[in-house]
This record gives sequence, C-alpha cells and structure tokens, in this order.
Amino acid sequence: MDTQHTESRDDQPSRRGFLTLAATAGVTAALAGLPAFTASAAPLRPTSSPLLPADAAAKNQLWWQAPGSPNSMIQQGLPVGNGRLGALAGNDPAGELLTITDATLWTGGLNDTLQSDGQFPYGREDFGSLTLLAELTVDIPGHDLGTVDNYRRTLDLAQGLVSASYDLAGVTYQRQIFASRPDDVIVLYFSQRGGGTYTGTVSLAGTHGETTTADSAGRYASFGGSFANGLKYGAAVTAYSSSGRVAVDGTSISFSRCKDLTIVVGGGTDYAPDAAAGFRNPSLEPERLARTKVLDAARNSATALLYTHVADFRPVFERLDINLGTSSTAQRKLDTWGRIQARHRDDVPDPELEAAYLQFGRYLMISGSRGSLPMGLQGPWLDGNDPDWMGDYHTDINIQMNYWMADRAGLSDCFDAYADYCVAQLPCWTEVTQRLFNSPTNRYRNSSGKITGWTVAISTNPYGGGGWWWHPAGNAWICQSLFEHYEYTQDAAYLEKIYPLVKGAVEFWEARLITTTVTDASGASREVLIADSDWSPEQGPLDAKGITYAQELVWNLFTNYRTATQVLGKDTAHSATVEDLRRRLYLPVVSPKTGWLEEWMSPDNLGETTHRHLSPLVGLFPGDRIRPDDSTPKDILAGTTALLTARGMDSYGWSNAWRSLCWSRLKHAENAYQLVINNLKPSARGSNGTAPNLFDIMDMGEGRGIFQIDANFGTPSAVVEMLVYSRPGHVELLPALPAAWAASGSVSGIGVRGGFVADLSWKNGKVTRATLRSVGGRDTTVVAGGSARKISLKPGQSVTLRNFG
Repeated sequence: MDTQHTESRDDQPSRRGFLTLAATAGVTAALAGLPAFTASAAPLRPTSSPLLPADAAAKNQLWWQAPGSPNSMIQQGLPVGNGRLGALAGNDPAGELLTITDATLWTGGLNDTLQSDGQFPYGREDFGSLTLLAELTVDIPGHDLGTVDNYRRTLDLAQGLVSASYDLAGVTYQRQIFASRPDDVIVLYFSQRGGGTYTGTVSLAGTHGETTTADSAGRYASFGGSFANGLKYGAAVTAYSSSGRVAVDGTSISFSRCKDLTIVVGGGTDYAPDAAAGFRNPSLEPERLARTKVLDAARNSATALLYTHVADFRPVFERLDINLGTSSTAQRKLDTWGRIQARHRDDVPDPELEAAYLQFGRYLMISGSRGSLPMGLQGPWLDGNDPDWMGDYHTDINIQMNYWMADRAGLSDCFDAYADYCVAQLPCWTEVTQRLFNSPTNRYRNSSGKITGWTVAISTNPYGGGGWWWHPAGNAWICQSLFEHYEYTQDAAYLEKIYPLVKGAVEFWEARLITTTVTDASGASREVLIADSDWSPEQGPLDAKGITYAQELVWNLFTNYRTATQVLGKDTAHSATVEDLRRRLYLPVVSPKTGWLEEWMSPDNLGETTHRHLSPLVGLFPGDRIRPDDSTPKDILAGTTALLTARGMDSYGWSNAWRSLCWSRLKHAENAYQLVINNLKPSARGSNGTAPNLFDIMDMGEGRGIFQIDANFGTPSAVVEMLVYSRPGHVELLPALPAAWAASGSVSGIGVRGGFVADLSWKNGKVTRATLRSVGGRDTTVVAGGSARKISLKPGQSVTLRNFG
C-alpha cells in the first residue's frame, strides 16, 4: 500500500460543491436554526443560477410515466420537505394535490398517568399522534389526464425538486414543486411553452374541521386552529402571476389566462423544544406567521425562490457521490417503477438503480431532518390523520435505524434533530422515570427499590410522554446512537451537550442491575451483574432477567461513559466505579441446545425463530463488541452467525435492512446484498417491498400495507457498510463487496468513526485508490486487500493511498 501525500485542507472536497455554489449564488451556509417555525430575516438571494445542467441532473433523477392517485398518495405521491414541512405531491395535470405535514403537529401530551398494569396508555388522545396540517389542491379544468400526451413526472434528488410535464393542444405545460428551507415555505410553479395559459382555482383546507378564510386585498387564504392539548397551528397560501388574473373568490384563489402561476404555501405550530415552557412558544401566532412567511416569499419571483432553494439543497446532497457500476441501456430506458419491477422479475443487477435507492434515502433525510423534530415512523409524510402507531418514535429499533445513515452518508448535521430532541425531552424523561418507574404494578420496576436517572417507553412523543410499555434498556440504546455521532464527528462540544443523557442513563443502570451466580462450562461459579426483569423486543417472556439485548446495550453504555469522562475530564471517580460494574456484567453465551447466541440467558429458544427483531445481535450491529476477528471467541462468533442464519432472509423492510447490516459485519457480502435486493422487490397489494414512489411498505396482512420509513434509511446504511466498516482507530475498505458491484465503482464522502471521511474507488473487487480526510480524527489504521496501514493526520489534513496488496 503506497501513500501518495498528506496535505492540509481548509476546503475539503466534500465541501467543494457548496463553496462553488456560494461563490456563484452569493449565499452562505448561515442557515442554522431554520426552518423552525419562527420569524426570520429574509435569506440572501443567489445572483446567478445554481441549477445543474440537464445532463448532470439526469444522474440523480427518478421518473414516472403516470401521476399519483389521490387515493394512494402514500405509495404514489412524491415527497418534498424542508426539514420541518413535508408534502406528498400527486402531479395530476388537472388537479394537483399536496398533503402537507408539519413535524410538530401532534395531539396528546405528557401522558403520565399509568394504567393499572403500571404501563402507559397508548392512544391518539392521551399519548397523541402526528397529524396532517393541510391539503392543497390546484384544479385546472380542461387538463384531464386522458387528453394530454407525453406525460412525465420527475423527482430530482440532487436539487430537491418534483416536476411534471405534458403536452396539450400543441403546448408543453410544466410544473415544479419544492420545499424551501431558507424561505420556510412550499412553492409550486406552473409554466408553459407554446402560448398556453392556466385557468383554475387554488384551495387550502385543514384536516381538523377548520374554516379557511380569505383576504381579497392581500390575495391569500388561511386557517388556524388549536388542539385540546393547547397546541396552536395555522397555514396560509397565496398565488401570483406575471400575466392574466389572480384573485380571491370566496375562500379560494382563482386564476385565469395566466401564462405562468406561482403558488406559495406554508404553516406551522407554536411548538417549542422547551420542557420548562410546556413545549410551547406563547408569543407565536401560527396563522399570522404563516401569512407573513408566504407573503414575504411571494415578493420574489419563482426563479429567485427556486435558486435560493437549490443553492441550499444541492451542497448538502453532493457531499456523497456513489457509483456501483453501469446499468444496461435497456434498464436505463425504463421509468423508475418499471426498473423496480424488472429488477425483481429478471433478477439481473441494476447497479444504477441500487445506487439511486441509497441517494433516495439521503434525499429523504435532507428533506425530513433539518432544524425541527426528528423523523418518526413515517417522517413528515402522511396521507391522513391516523398513521399506524401514531407515527411516533419507537425506541426499540426504529428511531435509531432512521439515524444510522446520517453520519455514514455525509449528513452529520441531519443527526442534530435527533440529538436536540433527546436533550429537550430529558427533563420530562427524568421526572417521569423517577416518579413512576418503580410503581408496584410495573412488571419492569427495579427490584432493588432504588431509582435514579432516566429511561423511556417503547414509544415516545414530543411532549416528554411515553406510550405502550416501559422500555428500560431504551435509554442505553438512545445513548449508543448519540455517542456514535460523537465518534464520527469528534466534536467535544456536542459530547458535552449529550453528556447529561449518558450520565443519567448510567445512573439508572447503577440502581437497576442485580447480582446473580452463573456456572461456566468448566463448572466454576461466579457472581455477575444482570439486568432486572425486561422484555426482549418484541417477543418471548415479558419479565426475563439478564436478556442479551439489555446486557449488550448496558456494556456499551458503560464503555462509552468511560470515554466521555476521559474526553471531557470530569467524573473520574464515578467513571472508575462504573468501569468496575462493566467488568462484572454478564455477557451472553452460546446455547448448547440450539447452537445460537442465547437471547434470554437460557439454552431454550423462548420466542419465534424467524422473529423480525435481532435484539440479541445488538453486540454485532449497531454495536461491535462481536467482530469477525481474533477479538471475539470463535464459539461466540459461530453462535452469532447461527442465530442470524436462523432468523432467515425474508422479513419486513426494516428487519431486512438490519439483517443486511449484520451480514455485512460478518463479511458475508452476498447475503448482505440479497437483503438489499429483497427490499427493492415491488410491493403488490400491500406486500413487503418498495412502493412505486420508493417508500418502503410493511405488510400488515389482509392486503393492507403501510409506509414505514426506517427501511428507507436502514437499507442505504447497509449499502455503506458493505463498502466501508469503521470503528475508532480502524477502518476497513470493501469488507463486504458483492459480486454485482465488484467490476468497478467508487464512492466519496463516507463518514468514518474516529473523525474521518473516506473516498475510494475499486476495480475487479480490489481497492485502487483511497483518500481519508480528517474532520477531527488523528490516528487510525486502514485495512484493505489483506494489508494494513497506520495513518496520522491533523484535522483538515488528508492522505491518499494506492496499490493495496
């Protein structure tokens, strides 16, 4: 392995696209805090176009030959979002429909009255639910789908644009839809070539019985409302044109003989991430602010709004580029839904489609997780007010999986929404835990009678509330995700911010662990520490002690706490006490009956063999205590592999993604790849797989499938792990490269734990070139092609390696 050179860099290649755009467009990255629904200064406007040339844009475009049905928006609507507002667009020529969601529009509340069984109630009124903000419709009579030709709709992943075009009576009509983060609104721009015009109406409707009112002088329509929990919300819309007539008629906006039309819609709530203020901003009037935002944006041309949006979106997307190989000409001719169907039907690799699936996940992350609440089970994309499981934050895999991808795929700042949410919820989580967890009816209470620190329920909401059942080990898993972000960024200020969460979780487990005696294979007995009664999600006994899931997560929590105290230089004595506890923790063994890693501290299989959860494998992924190297005893590695094999290769999308990540960690490339491909299977009549709009569908039985977003993030995470595995001090290139991608490829912008970013290219399955750039890391070992090389860099420096053995 040869080292080319080491150099200091102030403008890392991953930022090069942004710097170019900033110079061209006259904008900066100073958008921190947006798009929180608060008043803000007008953004700087680009002075020249940041749009990609058509041929360059085509690389990251998905396209369809038919609009989405209003009756199937969750599977056919195309998503846009600005990190807080999300919308699904139908793109019918005669009737554009947007279902609009605000990530903070939640019913419910703290939900701190336990049921008779010591668990939380879990309904839409008590726990609460994410709900739709509004529906926007644009009716254009005479543009019926059956009368138009050459219809095409496109999702431009790199520029954050949904577009549609069609021909009618010799005129080409076009529309673009985007959710602007700088302007904090959604924009629809209708244009044409050939002398045509638009005539029709724009209507904005709430989904909770609100009354829309209009102002003819201001040319806007708006509505406001409040929930029983006191949350206030509002939305507004305006429209304008360079020609024709635009006016308010009743409660809608009419337009006639307009050569172009721009519609601006926005809205939000008075939610604030502040437990002390009851999660409200009492000074905010949402309906009034919505009107202000849409009218402020409408003072600019549609082109100015578009340029501002693209100049913000493009640099974030362009941090990572990927090439898994070249697809065939026949594959490229198919629209996106046709390609998904052909990939499954013909069982022929389509590397460009497979790379696009990763980029679609990144598109959703950029669109759904910047500056507001984190994404729950559906992100900010709903088609009604009754999302399954209330669209909540499940803490036994789902919210963690949503954010595995962020650091790995060049979107570390998108992780902030998750971290900030946890920090804001901590006061409530702590108070509720200490007041209620040791309820005598709670089957998971601490048998020691002691309580300190905090934990969560399986489901959480944005008001500090829990639902379903207590989830004692949930605090450790939340902290694992939070700490891993530090491992990628090496940001000590961030570590200081999350430290109260980590320490509080450690304190909870100090009070919870109990002592028992175990006998090893040689007959020797010893005392160990185990978790009190718990449930291995979501199967088996409800009150087992020492479950592998909890033991692994607590081992990891204590390990990370020691690192945090060393980095921050605090709580040294306490860290030593916790380290002693960590050394005494029981760790799982292999069952002599099944040959699998035990899940319940029992040789018996007490659950479903092919269960969707891989709870006993958290030490393999997302943890890495179990590794396919000499650090892991061979029997543990064999038992881990046997258990993963027994779980099977066919499950829900999120479960397939987790399986793929585990197989990647074991360096079984073909299994990892097959599970990715399983998730690309077209969903039919609600079956598991990919919907026409690429949302992952979960089969609920009886022909009903629901959208659950975690697989859209977990599967791209698996693709990244197949190309780069890392832990602090160690990075391995192409650990699980499948044959389908082996001929040649490249990727740039992959996050590496320990504070680095990696670019690499390969040919015939071997790395030909790799560059590591430090974003805070200093020392690591790079492994590829059977050789290892230690490198040392200062932050901002990079090193390029070639000629791997």
